[in-house]
Amino acid sequence: LRLVAVMRAILEGEKAAVLKRDRHLPLSFHQRQEELKFSLGLQRLQHRVREIQALREEGLGQDGAVQSPTAPRELPTLVLEAVKELEAAKQQVLKRIQIWKRQQQLAGNGAIVEENLAPLQKRCENLVEVYFQLQQQVMAASAELGPELLSRLLERFNEVLSSLVKR
Repeated sequence: LRLVAVMRAILEGEKAAVLKRDRHLPLSFHQRQEELKFSLGLQRLQHRVREIQALREEGLGQDGAVQSPTAPRELPTLVLEAVKELEAAKQQVLKRIQIWKRQQQLAGNGAIVEENLAPLQKRCENLVEVYFQLQQQVMAASAELGPELLSRLLERFNEVLSSLVKR
């Protein structure tokens, strides 16, 4: 019993030291890496939206007729890549929401949680903003994309937004 008491005291001391050390760190390396990865993906997505807009503007002349012969072929590929990146960014946000939920559960059991909701909210707001920009570009390019591709894209858009709202 004495050995157990000594081991317990040692482990309690180590636990206190770890909690004290980690309390001073604003974000762990993993969280910073995750934030950078998300912001890079978001910037890439914003760049795709601007590329789609530029390609549409280049492809259409003053009277609305297609001027560039390559624009109709490149546009669907570019839009599909942008939607894939949107879905990847959504997965990152959902992963972060799941981590936050787990931290809240642990906090109910007495774990110390210093999670601020502002970064998570900003992430969601930025993603929804890019979502609406991309959806606007897709709707504007509906004639070039065709009805079948447009319906698939709109379905994917609805899935992205509904999963964000539900979680």
